[in-house]
Amino acid sequence: MSSFREIRTQSKLLDGGHLECAYHGLCYDATGQCVAIPSQPDKAIPPQARLTSIPVKEQDGVVWVWPGNPILAQRSLPPRTPEITDSENLSIGSPGPLHVPANYLLLIENLLDITHFYPLHDGNIGDKENSKIPVSLDEGVSEGYEFVKTTRHVHGYQQPPYLKEWFLYDTVERIHTHCMVTPGLTRVVMRVAPEGEIGTDKERGYTLLHLHMPVDERNLVWRWSVSCKKWHTTLSDSTMPTAHKVAEMFPEVVAQDQWALERQQQMMEYPDDGYSELFLKTDKALRRARQILMGLQRKERELQIREIGQPGPLKESAAA
Repeated sequence: MSSFREIRTQSKLLDGGHLECAYHGLCYDATGQCVAIPSQPDKAIPPQARLTSIPVKEQDGVVWVWPGNPILAQRSLPPRTPEITDSENLSIGSPGPLHVPANYLLLIENLLDITHFYPLHDGNIGDKENSKIPVSLDEGVSEGYEFVKTTRHVHGYQQPPYLKEWFLYDTVERIHTHCMVTPGLTRVVMRVAPEGEIGTDKERGYTLLHLHMPVDERNLVWRWSVSCKKWHTTLSDSTMPTAHKVAEMFPEVVAQDQWALERQQQMMEYPDDGYSELFLKTDKALRRARQILMGLQRKERELQIREIGQPGPLKESAAA
């Protein structure tokens, strides 16, 4: 937000990494300090003419931002996303950021619990049989972050139409995992092959990286990336790389999820007096994800209270 009349600072980057406001042309350096005001070049720049500077780190093909205390950003590295930079993979990102009017926790829960594949995605990536696949839960700490992960391993599974097009086979052994790596990243890995052939050159599959950023309690920004082996091609066209075909077809699946997320958010706006949430057997992962996120929020509040109440060394950040 520009320091002048609360207009969003969105225009262009100038030489030297300076940012120019689209309204009055105020120019800011990388620290957020205003360094030029075109309408008064002969006057001193007021010290309050500055923006909040947010730490940014580019790593493994992803640009990460740290909206919290900038000092703490130096103590925590973003999670690695080696799929994007793997020389054997072809990785394709979403057409652009998707702005969804829903709380971002709803998206994380959507990604962790795929029993909604039927009926929401019936006919493309889902079917009723998917809902019957047993699910196991794993949790722990990796790269300094608490994670929660589900695994669905099935034998003799008849693939829905989209998966057959992407991964060739009618009936497969499949290992399907969904992992909330951090509050900002969920990794989905699907591995399929004829029975007993997972781990051989007959294996097909993908890695989907979902990047989710909260804007406020009612809005999120969603980006995704798909990675497949660069020599894998589709069923209908042996010259079409699988990653390209997935990236072409996946937006339809995303649109169905967005439809559901928006309606979930609308329901959350209604008074919930007398309402009791019903949890299913497959909801263990999303309940654990809620606990992890609530714990991180609690640590952030404790940190803020400590900073205000008494001097002392800063604790490790809980933000991701």
